[in-house]
Amino acid sequence: MKLRYNLAIFLTWLPCVLFMQTPSLAIANELALPSRVMAADIRANLPQPYIVKKGDTLWDIARYFFKNPRKWLNIWERNLYISNPDLIYPGNKIWFDVKKEKAGGLTTVRPHPVVRIKPVERLEAAIDPSLLVTALKQQDFISPEAVKGVGYVLGSPDERINYGANDNVYLKFRSPAKEGAIFDVFRTGKPIRDPETGKVVGVLINELGQIKVMSQSNGITRGRVVRSFEEISRGDRLKPAHDINTRIIPDYPANKVNGDILYIRNDASEAGQHQIVGISLGLQDGMKPGTMISVYKNGRIIRDKVSHKMVTLPQERIGELMVLVPQQKASIALITKSTGPINMGDSVRNQAAR
Repeated sequence: MKLRYNLAIFLTWLPCVLFMQTPSLAIANELALPSRVMAADIRANLPQPYIVKKGDTLWDIARYFFKNPRKWLNIWERNLYISNPDLIYPGNKIWFDVKKEKAGGLTTVRPHPVVRIKPVERLEAAIDPSLLVTALKQQDFISPEAVKGVGYVLGSPDERINYGANDNVYLKFRSPAKEGAIFDVFRTGKPIRDPETGKVVGVLINELGQIKVMSQSNGITRGRVVRSFEEISRGDRLKPAHDINTRIIPDYPANKVNGDILYIRNDASEAGQHQIVGISLGLQDGMKPGTMISVYKNGRIIRDKVSHKMVTLPQERIGELMVLVPQQKASIALITKSTGPINMGDSVRNQAAR
């Protein structure tokens, strides 16, 4: 290290200077040093401490502190405890205090490692946006109070009863709709009930397509079907179109939450990775788009052959899901991982909950 090398040279050279017997007058004047360091000798407005850098020499450090760098000899004479080169190395902090000049005036602090403890941060893999679009564009989950929508399909200029993309239709709204507004067309499905209370927590709806408002006349709204997933019929309901957020950021709830699998899309008997389910946790439980919840299989009940008692085996974690659309008391979620079949009634909870 350059600094250690320079310090060694300095320590070798210093005795020769201090014990020279008959210096010439010029040399004596050159080496004559004030016996005390005064405040006037220190550079004005000096930021302290000085942090030693790789490659620093003693002269560099002296020039930082003093108007006359030769003052440094007096300082080192009073700080022989720093004669060990290992005590001065990059990262050291050095102060000089005139008030403590009798004690050497110099203070050094050797840096030490600092341990910082932070919660573990998990970086989740990105969710394929196409999965989110597929999951949400044809089926949704709404509160029972929202099943009537904001309007419905009234008919069409001709006598057809089913409509598809680019067809013109007539609409009826409870409140006037703005020209150019887009509405989702849906048809209600079956209600979903909480398995414990039997109360309806949400209603499944099938997304049929989207209609754009074109104009209004005598309380009737003209619209055009701009997208269709299934045939749209008279009486199908309307609700404001929602943009599908494909940039959902996975997040983990801070509080303990416990719920159940209420529904598996298409009335399937079991679900796996990338399938859609309904859960009995909603906005009232802190759910939001991106909330990650683990899925647990309830343990079987078996007979202990030794004690002859019935024993419930522990729950086992079998998957993870991400909330897509939370309602007040329930949510639609996408299964992001699974190690086994997921069934209605399986438990969902965050890892902190027990």
